[in-house]
Amino acid sequence: MSCWNIEDLCNWIGVTGFIQRFYKTKAVNIHMSPASGMLLDETPLFDPSLLQELDWSSNTVSFSPAISPSQPGEGLVLRPLCTADLDRGFYKVLSQLTVAGDVTEEQFKANFEHMKKSGDYYVIVVEDTNLGQIVATATLIIEHKFIHACAKGGRVEEVVVSDVCRGKQLGKLLVSTLTLLSKKLQCYKITLECAPKNVEFYKRFGYSASDETYMQRRFFD
Repeated sequence: MSCWNIEDLCNWIGVTGFIQRFYKTKAVNIHMSPASGMLLDETPLFDPSLLQELDWSSNTVSFSPAISPSQPGEGLVLRPLCTADLDRGFYKVLSQLTVAGDVTEEQFKANFEHMKKSGDYYVIVVEDTNLGQIVATATLIIEHKFIHACAKGGRVEEVVVSDVCRGKQLGKLLVSTLTLLSKKLQCYKITLECAPKNVEFYKRFGYSASDETYMQRRFFD
């Protein structure tokens, strides 16, 4: 373990103090990651007002008890992803869907900034505010086309609910939210891939099975 002299410590406090004061003026909450010392904050991946402005009355599935993006359930909040979610178990949830891999904080933050800058990635999460943990997530990706008069298409990916929170209708809420969001963003269509056993589930949201065959070629896992 390395030791800091007084001068180095004062310099570090001065720099981090300035950063914290700067972000406070921007109304952004920040915290230092205990693992690497990186600054992770609550800046959302996209404008949260997009979720607040969704026309929930056009939702095609029923919820009992009633929940919505603004009221996802007691102690729960549905919102855009932020970098601070790395320390709230975001990857722990993703790993229940597929191989998430070993991702460093630097890689995560770089990917986040790339997605935010592009403006075409809408990753939503559900946080259990009592536990301070992410319990569900899903992603909407916007694709820009030359066809259909340069239209936009939406694609839903990586829908997963933590095993500790299943049975609370969160999967339905995630899919409904992203489906309505794609419409709000003026996509001409929205697509997803799913296992045959899940086809009936997605039909409830207005999706229909395509005659086309989904194919892929993997270069690595």
